[in-house]
Amino acid sequence: MQNQEIYDELVAKFEKMYGKKPEIVAYAPGRIEVLGNHTDYNEGYVFSAAIDKGTFFAVTASDDETCELTAGDLMETAKFTVSTVAPAKEMTWQNYVTGTFNWLFDGNPAEAKKGWKGMFLGNIPLGAGLSSSAALEMCTVLALSKLYGIEKDKTTMAKIGQKAEHTFAGCPCGLLDQASSMYGAEGALVKSDFRTNGFETVEMGPSVAFMMVKSNAKHALVDGAYASRRQACEDAAKYFASVLRKPVTHLRDVTMAEWVLYRGGLSETTAKRAVHPIGEDERVLQGASLLEKGDLKSFGALMYDSHESSRHWFENSCDELDTIVDAAKAIPEVYGARLSGGGFGGSCCLLVDPTAADKIAAAITKEYKAKYGDEPVCSLIKPSKGAYIV
Repeated sequence: MQNQEIYDELVAKFEKMYGKKPEIVAYAPGRIEVLGNHTDYNEGYVFSAAIDKGTFFAVTASDDETCELTAGDLMETAKFTVSTVAPAKEMTWQNYVTGTFNWLFDGNPAEAKKGWKGMFLGNIPLGAGLSSSAALEMCTVLALSKLYGIEKDKTTMAKIGQKAEHTFAGCPCGLLDQASSMYGAEGALVKSDFRTNGFETVEMGPSVAFMMVKSNAKHALVDGAYASRRQACEDAAKYFASVLRKPVTHLRDVTMAEWVLYRGGLSETTAKRAVHPIGEDERVLQGASLLEKGDLKSFGALMYDSHESSRHWFENSCDELDTIVDAAKAIPEVYGARLSGGGFGGSCCLLVDPTAADKIAAAITKEYKAKYGDEPVCSLIKPSKGAYIV
């Protein structure tokens, strides 16, 4: 089993805290976004991968209505009943779990009648843009579904986690993070179509891996930057619907050529925001055919193009991320690099030759340290399988 040492630590802490072993343990991985940035809520396409780091959630049933939830790293415990589930203002880490519990029961968790004792622990670095929150939601929904004998398909579970994020954690995320965590497969990318919510895996081959390079730039999405980008995309879609002689509900329906022709009717900022997801959709579709041919170099070039679009059009990069990507371009064993996830900090995702991992990490660390005085965290990541009951 992956991350066995985290599992062992969790089970030991659970037993010490609650006096017995958990009835159920579920695991869910974090994710990297490889191509297709901010396309999910525009009903577009994304390439992502489940990673080899994740979160475990251990649970056992209570004898009454009470619920106890412990964060295994902080050893803080939140207590509530099935009738008093609500977003928390303190110990806000609980909102990812309580929100998931709430929506597993369609917003009426009192129907569960009996409560539970739960604890979670993982090894996804926080604030790295690897979606530790979605991993927590997905292992929660798997474990609690099993505990209560509720059957849901993977996409429905992903949507439950997304709804928890919207309503309890206050982040208007798309479905990418949760779907990647659920649908991941070893040695493969997940190709998502967010119009149909169709998810398929595309083999990458054994000779490549990804390197996540975590900048030390503060990564915060709930502060309005994400929401303003999303609003601009929605405004642009409405505008294109009014000028194009075809149905347009989201930017997925707009081509790059149409953007060039009609961008003049948008404000400068809205036009810049809109072109990013339009271009990303085209890059994902192109990338899929390149992977079928095994052309990793050209696929990597699309990742560089994606980052330039983030830097210049969507403006969700930052100096630290740009420094990492610029350093990567000078290393022959790096095929492509771009920011991963929401942006505004967090991590870059590099497509690399895994045999040169140490060389790549050293070169990027040297550049970064010369500029900022501290070191980024470089970790080699193998695309891994999605969430499951242990």
